Parts: sequence; C-alpha cells; structure tokens
Amino acid sequence: MTAPDDLGAVVRRFWAAAVGDDRTALHRFLCADVTCVAGPGVLHGVADTLRSGALTHAIGSLRDVQIRTRATDLGDALVVYDVPDGGRAVQSQLWRRDDTTWRLATVHASTPRRGFDSTVWRVVGDPLVASSAPGPLTGTTVAVKDVFAVAGFATGGGVPAYEQSAPIATEHATAVARLLNSGAHIRGIARTDQFAYSMAGDNPHHGTPPNAAVPAALPGGSSSGPASAVAHGDADLGLATDTAGSIRTPASYQGLWGLRSTHGSVSTRGLLPLAPDFDAIGLLSRDPDILALATTTLLDDPSTTAIGSGVATLDDIHVDDVELARLAEAFRVHQAFQAWSVHGDWITAHPGALEGSAAARFAAAAAIDADDDARARDDLAALAAQIDKRLGDDLLDIPAAATAAPRRWASDAEVEKTRTATLQLTAIAAATGRPAVTFPHRETSDGPIGRSLVGPRGSDTALIARAIDFATARPVATPEPGGFPRC
Repeated sequence: MTAPDDLGAVVRRFWAAAVGDDRTALHRFLCADVTCVAGPGVLHGVADTLRSGALTHAIGSLRDVQIRTRATDLGDALVVYDVPDGGRAVQSQLWRRDDTTWRLATVHASTPRRGFDSTVWRVVGDPLVASSAPGPLTGTTVAVKDVFAVAGFATGGGVPAYEQSAPIATEHATAVARLLNSGAHIRGIARTDQFAYSMAGDNPHHGTPPNAAVPAALPGGSSSGPASAVAHGDADLGLATDTAGSIRTPASYQGLWGLRSTHGSVSTRGLLPLAPDFDAIGLLSRDPDILALATTTLLDDPSTTAIGSGVATLDDIHVDDVELARLAEAFRVHQAFQAWSVHGDWITAHPGALEGSAAARFAAAAAIDADDDARARDDLAALAAQIDKRLGDDLLDIPAAATAAPRRWASDAEVEKTRTATLQLTAIAAATGRPAVTFPHRETSDGPIGRSLVGPRGSDTALIARAIDFATARPVATPEPGGFPRC
C-alpha cells in the first residue's frame, strides 16, 4: 500500500510552517489529540519538538534529511526522517488521513545523547577531579564554568585563543577548593560565552549548548555550559558566576534553581573577572536542598542577615519602567567600562580572537571613556540607593527573565532585545549587591520562565529557604493556542 500523492506536499507545507515558527499555520496541520514523545512535549510547542536535535540544521530545505514514507492498512502514513551523520537524530511522524487532507497525529523524536558533548564541556572526566575529603556534598558532581582555575588546566574563558595563551593553573580557585573539601567531585570544566559577556548562551567557537527544557531554544548565558550539564542530569551542581544575570537567566530558561550570592560574599581568588564591581559567584542545581548545602560551603562567612516579613513587587516599591531603563543603562555602561579595563589589552593584542555578539559588545565597550563611566556610576549609585531604601530588609519578588528563552534561530536583534528587557530585571540585584534566588515557576507555550527573590545583603541561605517556601505554590501554566482540527 502506497501513500497518497499529496502527502509529500502536505509535509513540506507543514515544515515550512515549523521553520517559520508560524504557530497559527502549524496548528492547522495537527489533530486535536496530537502527541509528542520527546523533550518537553506539546507544552512548549509542537514546532520546538519537531526542531529538536540534529534535525534542526536541516529542516529549512530537508535536502540533508533522509525521508522514508510508509502507508498503513488503517489509512495512516508513517513518515521517518533521519540525518545521515551516524543516526544522531531520528524523528517519526504518524499522519492521519481525514476527508480533505492529512493531519499529524503523533511525533516521536529520538536524539541519543553522546557521552561527551563539546558544546557543553571543554573537558570532562569520571570525575575530572575527585574529592579526597568526605563532607556534606559527598558524591555530588559539579560542572565548573570555564572562568574558575582548576589545577592542571588553563582557564579558557570561552575563547580558544585565550585558553592557548593562559598558563596552567597550579592550584584550584577558592570556590572550587571549597566544594572539593566538602566532598563534591568535579565532573568537568563546562563552556561559557566569550569572556562571560552574554546572557544568550551561544558561542561561535564551540557551538550552542542544548536547552534541556526547550530543545529549539537558546540555553541562556553566560553560564550556558554548567546550566545545560545540570539540566540534563550530567552534574548535580553548576559552579558559575553572575555579573548581569548569567546564572539567573539560564536557570529561568531551563527550569533550574540558581543563586547569585551577595556580592563579595564568596572569595573570587582564582576567578577570571569580567566586571569586578558586579561579578558574583553562585550555583545552579535541580535540587534546592543541594543548592542550600553548597551555598553554605561556598560563603566566606555564615549567612546571618534576617529577612523582613514584607514581600514587595516593582509596583509596590514604585519603580517604574523609566527608572528600570535608567538603572539598566547605567549598569550596562559601567559593566562595559570595567570589562574593557579587564580584557581590552588582550583583545587589542589578539585581533579576531572574539567573534559575533561578544566581539561587538567589547568593541562598543572600547568606546566608553572615563567621563561616560563616571556619569554612569553616579546614576547607578543614586538609583541603587533609592531601591535599597524602598526595600529595606524585605524581599523583592520579580520574574527571573523578561521572556522565555529565544529560539536558536532568532536574529541578533531579537536576542539583544530580549537581553535588554531581562537586564532591567537582573540589574536590580547586580547594582545593589543583593543576593537573588531563581526557581522554576511558570510554564508557557514558549518554555519556562523562572521567578526570582531578591533579599537583603548577607541573607543568602535564608533567601534559599524562603524561595523553597514560595516554590510550593502551584506553577502557572499558559495554555497552547486553540483551534486544533478534529481528525
């Protein structure tokens, strides 16, 4: 039995809708009871499941994809796609014939995971560095962002040329040593965006780590490697940094727990800096209890600051969009000035070593002079003082990111627009030096959006405990668009 001649045309129109992320057109091809067996399933959009895995790069024309079609005796047709590169990605679709056309009934995507994903890991072991001391984190595995010194390895900072020029570390960064001394094993060194100067998670040198929650989306950066490793279950903890939201953004995009610690509360010895006035060490985890244990291990001193009983939102503390935009812009300028102060000489001496959006961001940073920076610092100090006064010792409850993760095929302009909007939220903790905990909260048709609690300085462990209480509330789900046709 052969498939009807029009099935191929229907399939290609369907893929055109998927490629264009045209959800309205896409839904016209789906049965009412369509099911997806892969990744996040229908919750995050059928198009995202279809585009998962190695198939993503080929669906624009399908020219690199082998397609096999087989009709069944029940009037259905099985369409199988695979990428001819060793079978890393296979997708099967069951199409059902109705009175007028074919409609998609079931999708199954299979992307066998490799033992070593070079977009996630720079180097990995079993473990890479073993702990020799039992402690509260015994048996826990850690993905270390490639900005921390790990003895025996150079620190790469997401830039191959920098890694080649950097010396081999003779001792661990303080944060790495503290985790090892508490019983944790270092699983490996995980990728970061170039010099950690991004919140997207893409790196033109190594590729983009996968987003475990939404395979067709960006993972979030610059702690993209640790976040992806933790979200996929390849490590229990991600040791990372958060300057402008580099922990909180990937945590939001991938449904993780993430802590930006109080600025200065964890030793930065052995850390490759980006903007020292804002760089904060923190953690990513799937489990808030492990997050709490590891936080206690990392802190220089016990976290003793009490949190007040109040919980404020941006509306409650009377911070309007204009003030948030001013805060984000002042933060951006001072961060950029410091980033160029730290890395400018090396970048100038190594033309072409950076690529893409990070290269453009550093080029813009080079144009900021001391007078620009002084004005930004004055504005930043005034706005941060206002927020501190309004908050006091109360919590601030805000979204962890402005949107769900942008898609991997989003334009640079779209990604930058998302970054700018998210920075207006993440800059609050960064500018005030306050700790922030991000946790899974809301599911939308485009993916998860986390929630962040910002607490008073020095309240890190108490803040995690409060976030655990908040997380017991039922997540908010946004339904998929309606209008499925009946089959």
